[in-house]
Amino acid sequence: MKFLLYSLFLVILTSTSFAYAEEYIIDIPVGAYNPELNTVAEVWYDPPQLFVTVGDTVTWYNDDKEGHTVTSGEGSGRFGWMSDNFGKSNGIFDSGRFMPGESWSYTFEDSGTFSYYCTIHPWMEGILIVEKQIPDYPHDATGKKLKFPLLQYTPDRNIEVNLSWDPPVIKTHEKIQFVYQFYDPQTNSNLAEMKYSFVIFQNGQEIFRDEGLSQIGGDYRNFIFSESGSIIVRIEGIQSPSIFAEESVTVFGNVESKEQRSVDFTTAVYDNPEKTSHETYHTKPAQRLTTYYELMLLIILVPGVMFLIAMFWLKKKPKIKDESASAV
Repeated sequence: MKFLLYSLFLVILTSTSFAYAEEYIIDIPVGAYNPELNTVAEVWYDPPQLFVTVGDTVTWYNDDKEGHTVTSGEGSGRFGWMSDNFGKSNGIFDSGRFMPGESWSYTFEDSGTFSYYCTIHPWMEGILIVEKQIPDYPHDATGKKLKFPLLQYTPDRNIEVNLSWDPPVIKTHEKIQFVYQFYDPQTNSNLAEMKYSFVIFQNGQEIFRDEGLSQIGGDYRNFIFSESGSIIVRIEGIQSPSIFAEESVTVFGNVESKEQRSVDFTTAVYDNPEKTSHETYHTKPAQRLTTYYELMLLIILVPGVMFLIAMFWLKKKPKIKDESASAV
């Protein structure tokens, strides 16, 4: 039953991923059969370079006077065929020969850079850059759509952790802000002064770790990813000195240490189609909510204290007798 449901989910996910697929056309112009291009044709494949997305379909139309192929691999170059270089196929896709007036289509299911050529006329070369499809919604590592804030309980179910991030779709070379809060699930109230470690794993490797102490129930961290891939955001070692003073707790009859109180959230990072690099991001101590809390106290308390001092000074100030009244 679980396998059936999982298979159904994959079918739905696959169907969704291709719902927004597009179709592109590449023309093989008249004269492409001529290695010197002494014809009206300016290129062998038009356009000779094309950017598409995973799930898109590309169709090649043969408007030339001879048959051609669309074969993945490296061609001979314009005059390589003169030295017995007729190109080399890599076996990813091959149209076979299709004649004038005919066409051939191929749907790209993997990202990457694909060069191709015609095995009959190996000087004919083109290139396709297939980029990963980036969804417009946040999802976990399996592709399941997420709704913020995310909710997880520690194994002892004594602490509830909520997490969200912005922007919701994570791309490389963009600053991401992770915001999280701690709650008491029994009272649904914020838990302040929670000690914890904020950790990010990507592609099986730990890439970031920082210790924290939350205030007013929440905290945040900023991070910029340099590489794409699935990630795990882990908040571990969660404890509060005021609530969990004991060294261990009992969970389902077993002794569990504080360091084992952790929650995991998963998602994916996508290659940014608009940015290929970013300035070095120096991780600084986060300006946590306690900073604003302390600033608010200063704004309120300092004027209040000054007012009290002024009132006290006025009360203690000796009264000046009215000389005219004394003379009478």
